[in-house]
Amino acid sequence: MKFQAEIDVMPKKEILDPQGKAVTGSMKNLGLAEIQNIRIGKHITLEIEAATEAAATEKVDQACKNLLANLIMESYTFKLVQA
Repeated sequence: MKFQAEIDVMPKKEILDPQGKAVTGSMKNLGLAEIQNIRIGKHITLEIEAATEAAATEKVDQACKNLLANLIMESYTFKLVQA
């Protein structure tokens, strides 16, 4: 079976996000001071072939832990749907 994963990787709350801070500052310059605490991350999509949804979930989780996210500084979540 083929599955599609939608993965979001974000900096952990306790980690400084300089890109998000810069964008937050720019919002004030655009007259959008109400928008605050922006955090910038990554959105990754991938397709995976696996016998079961549980096997696909395990493989996507392994890919996130080993390559797609730096677990020291980032956290991740993902959704898996059958393609």
